[in-house]
Amino acid sequence: MTVHVPRGRYYEEMVPGDVFKHEPGRTIGESDNSLFCLMVQNQQSLHLDAVRSAESEFGQRLVNSLLTMSIVCSIGVPDLTQKTTIANLGFEEIAFPAPVFIGDTLYCETEIIARRESASRPRQGIVTLEHRGLNQDGVLVCRARRTALVHMLPEGETARA
Repeated sequence: MTVHVPRGRYYEEMVPGDVFKHEPGRTIGESDNSLFCLMVQNQQSLHLDAVRSAESEFGQRLVNSLLTMSIVCSIGVPDLTQKTTIANLGFEEIAFPAPVFIGDTLYCETEIIARRESASRPRQGIVTLEHRGLNQDGVLVCRARRTALVHMLPEGETARA
């Protein structure tokens, strides 16, 4: 009998240039946006007030961009980082080129940009990932580069494709 345990990818399995298309997507509901805004104390009317936001250039409420980024960067956790990442080291080059509205569905693809072995932490590496969030129409709505500290393959374990 073989026992399979779900996990992300180790350092050796994150090859620069590889792109991962993650599923499932995530549809953003009204309660998701409202609860997130209230939890982080962002009471911007563009996110919470249907009447005022209807008068804006968007004509409706916008999903909080930090919620958008959080979902986009989290969709790929089972594929890439579950049980293999030690810590996020930073985010950079974050952009929101198109708005996200309540009812939109977010999908994510992640490209491995770079990697290097850690100089100070044996058997660990530093990987740069670019997460790209697309809505249900394939429009890019979020892009974020993230640097993470990840484990190398355990001794005796082989890399998967």
